[in-house]
Amino acid sequence: MFQGRFRCSVSKICHFSKDVVLFAVFFYVRYGVSYRDLEEIMEERGVNVDHATLNRWVVRYSPAIAAKAKARKRPVCSSWRMDETYVKVRDKWVYLYRAVDKHGDTVDFMLCETRDEAAATAFFNKSFGNNGLPEKVVIDKSGANLAGLTNINIALLVLGFWWSFIDILQVKYLNNIVEQDHRFIKKLARPMMGFKAFHSASATLDGIETAHMISKGQLNQTGVPAYRQFMELAG
Repeated sequence: MFQGRFRCSVSKICHFSKDVVLFAVFFYVRYGVSYRDLEEIMEERGVNVDHATLNRWVVRYSPAIAAKAKARKRPVCSSWRMDETYVKVRDKWVYLYRAVDKHGDTVDFMLCETRDEAAATAFFNKSFGNNGLPEKVVIDKSGANLAGLTNINIALLVLGFWWSFIDILQVKYLNNIVEQDHRFIKKLARPMMGFKAFHSASATLDGIETAHMISKGQLNQTGVPAYRQFMELAG
């Protein structure tokens, strides 16, 4: 299983095979263990790698794998549910903006240090750029999220695309789908004992979200083990 070498940087080649690296990254983002626990798990498989190296692998490779997953996932429907949750980075709360469609498929996600109109607008711009414009977005009573969507509608009006206006619904109970989906992400992040830096938190959450999309079947690879789907995204 563990064969070949995996390029870790422009100047270095890992002393571990590609399969070893990807197995470690996948196991961490899928099962929410600590790096110390993962170090022990890898040792039991005959691979001696320290927890600091495992952290570098996750931070380095998760964002690129997530980008490929977003590009390959099946199209989402035109009715979305959007909300934000929070994670702790160096004793400070930061915000994970997330959207799913009405069937629960992941639309997009973005970690942000603020929870305001600018952050909400940036998230919607990113999500629409990756997935196209939805017909409807359900949000909670957040004024910032409402302002963000309103900014998008104003921009559509200015550009002359008034027929593409997004229907905005502020109905809390309709957002149960995305709120339930948050639980999976937070369940995995909790054993990780908090993040030490924003960039590592963002990269790790990229990996967690990717594993979650795979578990929901969004890559349309029925019968292919989740680990293999994750590995294929690495090329």
